[in-house]
Amino acid sequence: MRFNWIAFKIKLTSVYIDDTYGVMKKRYLMEELRNVLKESLNIEFISAVISNPREKGDVTKIKIRPVKKKDQLLFQCEEFKNNQAFHRNLEAEDAVSYLEEQMQKFKQMQMETKQMKYQVLVSKKGKMTIQKKRQTGCVREVDLSHNRNKNYILEEGKTVPFLQDLGVMTQSGEIVRTKFDKFRQINRFLEFIEDILPQLPKDREITILDFGCGKSYLTFAMYYYLHELKGYDIRIIGLDLKTDVIRHCNQLAEKYGYDKLKFLEGNIADYTGADAVDMVVTLHACNTATDFALAKAVGWKAQVILSVPCCQHVLNGQMENDVLAPIFSYGLIKERMAALITDAMRAEYLKREGYDTQILEFIDMEHTPKNILIRAVYTGKAADNDDAIRACEEMLHIQPTLGELLKK
Repeated sequence: MRFNWIAFKIKLTSVYIDDTYGVMKKRYLMEELRNVLKESLNIEFISAVISNPREKGDVTKIKIRPVKKKDQLLFQCEEFKNNQAFHRNLEAEDAVSYLEEQMQKFKQMQMETKQMKYQVLVSKKGKMTIQKKRQTGCVREVDLSHNRNKNYILEEGKTVPFLQDLGVMTQSGEIVRTKFDKFRQINRFLEFIEDILPQLPKDREITILDFGCGKSYLTFAMYYYLHELKGYDIRIIGLDLKTDVIRHCNQLAEKYGYDKLKFLEGNIADYTGADAVDMVVTLHACNTATDFALAKAVGWKAQVILSVPCCQHVLNGQMENDVLAPIFSYGLIKERMAALITDAMRAEYLKREGYDTQILEFIDMEHTPKNILIRAVYTGKAADNDDAIRACEEMLHIQPTLGELLKK
């Protein structure tokens, strides 16, 4: 059998042309990407996020934003590696080269300027696609400050011992990047405390109970803010079921000389250690533990209640309604509705007991889905909502735990 050299040469030529075309196309797309980056990295640049690494490595995500330092426009590149964030500030030309290099290692980039939105996708074989569309509607303003400082109650750069021991702050007063959400959460909680200060007496000792205190970030923050910064005479009792956590918190309280901050091991439902309480705090107490804490607060006629509920299961197993049956057939939807209805009913029960009650956003949804805070201030003026409460209970065939506890 004779070898067909002509066919073989044609095939080789075809492969060579295909390879050459592929290389040329890749070069063209990289050149297009470079041009897009050159056009975008200026005063109108808003942000970019590079994600989905092609291979498992150290860096899992990169965020880029513009900053101004000594009137010079720079681009801050924040690399996320091993639960830590590393920053570098680059001039426009260096930032273009940096982003080009990173897009060899990642599969996706979202980029936004005041004029355009871009999406860059890289396939498994390295094929790049660049999509773009013009901005519509209102475009958010860009914060060009280098450190994006906010007027927090607990300030960055000012050392707070309990934040250092709890791993939120370094010894030099800087916030640990991976704990910044916790730092923001603590300050947000203190803003709620600040709002209710007029309801707390200053001429006597104030008793505060923190049910389900856990690691007690917020318990220590309350004591530090009210006693150290505001000068209130307060006694705070933290209650939790975890022996080792309680022991550690008591050791920290003793270390700081917080004489009137004590932590006890015990169950919320069984607690009988106080006859009069001014404020009850319950943060992420699971399921019905929140209801027992609220019922205790009502029994004491506590002046202030601050409650951030956690997982809630009771109503999810009770709710029935013929009209809403198709909606309840979706488990996830029913679960979320049950949680929202649980908190709304809690607020209504508290109103009936003489509390001015609000349901507020505790922290941005992007930081935690458990972002509802129930704030109640005792006024003694009971709401005339008993018929409305019963109608809700009957319509959904529910018996919320707090309602049952208050009946007793």
